[in-house]
Amino acid sequence: MGSVDLSLIQEINRLWYPVFPHLARHVGEIYKRRDGSVLDIGPFSGISFWLVKEKVGTNFRIASFPRGMAGFFRGEAQALRLETEVNVVESGPALDGIENNGTDLAVFRGAFFFPSIFEIDLRAIHRVLAPGGMGFVGGGFGKHTPNGVILSLGKRSRELNLNIGKVELSLPELTRLVESSGLGTDAQIVEEGGLWVLIRKRQ
Repeated sequence: MGSVDLSLIQEINRLWYPVFPHLARHVGEIYKRRDGSVLDIGPFSGISFWLVKEKVGTNFRIASFPRGMAGFFRGEAQALRLETEVNVVESGPALDGIENNGTDLAVFRGAFFFPSIFEIDLRAIHRVLAPGGMGFVGGGFGKHTPNGVILSLGKRSRELNLNIGKVELSLPELTRLVESSGLGTDAQIVEEGGLWVLIRKRQ
């Protein structure tokens, strides 16, 4: 994995803040719960701040990577006055340091599109999910984000994504990736509001 300018990731995360309330609503509708432990994964985390506000979940963590992003997320939590609500921990794509079977909702934005930064590990997400837990893994605006919000950030978002190293992923490519994970029927691809993989860990 190559190095990346963390300031670009930080800028795109802040750029997407107007999207997060709408995406959090989408996630909440699929999750269908108000309780549970929420894990926000990777460099493009931050939706957990809005899941707190939407009252989706009761315990919140950010599993931060690459190295150097944890301080940014702690600063954002403090700026939003959520530092006591959202705990930021250093981790990695294998979710090292995150316990097995302890997460009810995992959200991983940008999961499949930045191979220059990390290699996605769907089995690691499945490992940390509690029985009955759900992973929302992929990318997109979600189904509730207004077109005006999308248009307002689209140009700069595309520029930043290209500079960070985003690649396009086709549906057949994602299908092969999911099949190679060995998760079977626990993983399902959905295209509503983006390109996502829903991981549901059986009871």
